[in-house]
Amino acid sequence: MAEHLTVGRVAELAGVTVRTLHHYDEIGLLQPSARTAAGHRAYSATDVERLREVLTYRRLGFGLREIAELIGDPAADAVARLCRLRALLLEQRERAAAMVTAIDRELEERAMGIRTTPEEQLKVFGARLYDTIGSAYPATRRTEPRIAARIWEALGDARTVLNVGAGTGSYEPADREVTAVEPSAVMRAQRPADAAPCVAAAAERLPFPDRSFDAAMAVSTVHHWPDPAAGLREMRRVARRVVVLTYDADDTGWRRRFWLTRDYLPEFADLLAGWPSLADLTRTIGGRAEPVLIPWDCVDGFFEAHWRRPEAYLQEPVRRAVSVWTRVGPRAEQRAVSTLHEDLACGRWAERNRDIMALDTAELGLRLLVA
Repeated sequence: MAEHLTVGRVAELAGVTVRTLHHYDEIGLLQPSARTAAGHRAYSATDVERLREVLTYRRLGFGLREIAELIGDPAADAVARLCRLRALLLEQRERAAAMVTAIDRELEERAMGIRTTPEEQLKVFGARLYDTIGSAYPATRRTEPRIAARIWEALGDARTVLNVGAGTGSYEPADREVTAVEPSAVMRAQRPADAAPCVAAAAERLPFPDRSFDAAMAVSTVHHWPDPAAGLREMRRVARRVVVLTYDADDTGWRRRFWLTRDYLPEFADLLAGWPSLADLTRTIGGRAEPVLIPWDCVDGFFEAHWRRPEAYLQEPVRRAVSVWTRVGPRAEQRAVSTLHEDLACGRWAERNRDIMALDTAELGLRLLVA
């Protein structure tokens, strides 16, 4: 077994969770070729090559079903698959380089007092700009006051608050001393000028001494962390109170209730497979979980926010501000949007979902963890 790697070592090297590797095995996407004497998964060099392909496609925005088709193509050998990956990565790099050049050009023009028109900006960057930097985020992802009230109440009497995975600053309480942590330079650049000071760091390695803050909060970000448990332990280390807004990945009931995942985007279930369980998250911080209802007119445009306003999902900026659409891949997104558009036009959606139109709130898996 010396030539094989344990599942824990592979997860550590690849920057994914062990649970994600277990899921890849269960769905047949990446089945390790051996087992240890104790019965644990063990990965060969060939297995690692396949994992590299899977993770590269994931980071390029492909869904798990699409990846299975791509890497299972019997007509493509290892070299051909590597060449295909290389071409996709080069295309991504070229798009990014082109946008950097365009930004530099616009900065020079602005320094000379020249302002580009909206048409020129769109022509230069193209629609793929949303895929790359999520520029629609500030326009569609705002603080929902009713959800904010729950979060701020959970902060209790905390005067100093650390916002981990802070993004553009939504849900940061104005009446407290807030310090933000955000690893993405793109997101940091979109924070308002009067937002709380922001530190470039990851949740798993918070650059603060023990008990530096009265409270640490994290809003709709845990599922983006490479190691959620490590990030939550760090929050527990640096603060006496922890408040986390996240989702219950284990409860399939709300996914069946939510028409978008039930009828149009079944691929969403694949995304949840890598999330830690709600019980694990709660146990990590030693706290409790409370359901958070989503109002029908929610102003924060997260994935489930438009549950009573289906037309919103037809809008490109709305989708681009939600990572789900990029992660399921362009084919799944186009199919879902096209089918939804047809169902809205012919009245099929209204017929299927007439029971929700009288509801003011919906329970769609949103949870507040408090410790």
